Amino acid sequence: MLPLSSCLNDLDQTPSFQDSSESVYGDPVKIKGALARLYATLAVSGQQGPAGLPDIQGIDEGFSNYLRQYWKAQELTTDEAIIAWNDGSLPDYNRLTWNANNEFVRAIYDRIFYQVSLCNEFLRQTTDAKLSDRGISGGELANVKAYRAEARFLRALSYWHAIDMFGNVPFATEESSVGSTAPLQRDRAFMFKYVEDELKAIEGELPEASTNAAMYGRANKAAAWTLLAKLYLNAEVYLGSGQQRNTDAVTYAKKIIDSRAYSLAPDYRLLFLADNDKNAGRTEVIFPVAFDGLRTKTFGGMTFLVHAAVGGSMQPKDFGINGGWFGLRTKKNLVDAYDQDGGTGATDKRALFYTQGQNKEISDIFTFTDGYAVTKYRNVTSTGAAGSDASGDFPDTDFPMFRLADVHLMYAEAALRGGTGATSPSPLEAVNALRTRAGVPVLATLSLDVIQRERARELYWEGHRRTDLIRFGLYTSGTYLWPFKGGARDGRGVDDKYKLFPIPTTDLVANPNLKQNPGY
Repeated sequence: MLPLSSCLNDLDQTPSFQDSSESVYGDPVKIKGALARLYATLAVSGQQGPAGLPDIQGIDEGFSNYLRQYWKAQELTTDEAIIAWNDGSLPDYNRLTWNANNEFVRAIYDRIFYQVSLCNEFLRQTTDAKLSDRGISGGELANVKAYRAEARFLRALSYWHAIDMFGNVPFATEESSVGSTAPLQRDRAFMFKYVEDELKAIEGELPEASTNAAMYGRANKAAAWTLLAKLYLNAEVYLGSGQQRNTDAVTYAKKIIDSRAYSLAPDYRLLFLADNDKNAGRTEVIFPVAFDGLRTKTFGGMTFLVHAAVGGSMQPKDFGINGGWFGLRTKKNLVDAYDQDGGTGATDKRALFYTQGQNKEISDIFTFTDGYAVTKYRNVTSTGAAGSDASGDFPDTDFPMFRLADVHLMYAEAALRGGTGATSPSPLEAVNALRTRAGVPVLATLSLDVIQRERARELYWEGHRRTDLIRFGLYTSGTYLWPFKGGARDGRGVDDKYKLFPIPTTDLVANPNLKQNPGY
């Protein structure tokens, strides 16, 4: 992981390496290190870890982490999670009352485009012409070409996050001139087509779908197929009413299922433990954000997700950590979902809640014991051992950004929405495989409402919920409520503008080409 300078707002900035570009990109080993930095940017917050040389400014470095900010935007703003902290404008996420000056909205925006700028620079420096000039040839040249496909995947992933959360966004690629002009703003339709084309273009250059340990944590064909399925499933949200791409979503989800490269973990809990990169759960994980208690030290990412969920009468040692941060709990909507559709929270193996001393109802956002605690993520291995960091600060647990269970549910949902080609397995079989693992009765029929609740039961706290609720028409609606939605204790409907986050004021000032999202 090579040291890089901070890069704010402008997609056309060139990150300055402590080594020169010539020395970095003239050495195949250092090129691979630069690629590692692109992956690591999802996990770490700066140049040295756990703090001290942040990638972005304007917010405490621990808060600035990509995964931490993405998770907050996708979960705290929904029916699945709430946080007890009163830092800055963070409570606005709990209430769906943010504006363009919210520092947490700005942090995920800056993170997305910082990552895009790093990927652009990597691609700018690894063209055939530049590699030839630097004497890289033969097998080393072939390796770097494969690295370029991975960098393009990571850029497409961040641009998908931008489409999903911010709508019309600034756009630049490695072909853009550096530092001369501010990036133009492109609409969702343009960005949708760009991400779609990029993923299809690199499909043949990425490694085959596989759980090969040597490629763990890196993008392969299945990761690209999963991202395409997500893009297509949400097409009507991104492109407008009547613009469904559900058959395409079925097609790419089926590619993953038919590849047989992945299989469901035998035990749901294995997916969220400190050895989830090695235990039997890893056969389900398509694309993780990897963490290591000794090598990826950060106060964001899984450090946040494990520590912040522990408080009250919970014992930190049971989670392989040295203390809880008394922050994250869940709302009653998620708890109640397990008692619907023929299942019960008492028998569903996915209902990982801590209830001792916790109230199901949330009367006070800032009281940790209001709301059941969630025990999903632990820094403990499948054999009961604590993670590798003896201090108990930094976990080994990886974050499963894409996994096969999500693919099963996307496959079934796209078919119910009219997509064709879902033959074997049938949509019902795909969903019932998850329910069988969970220990709850299989379903006789499917509906979109059932799929929505099944996604909550299976995928809670994995960064999907905001996107799901918007797609199902429940996010801003006054007919589906959760505690403190809209700032009311029992919840209330909110303006449709909250289906998008605002472009941060800082970037509107910096880039005259940008227009604010409607309503902000």
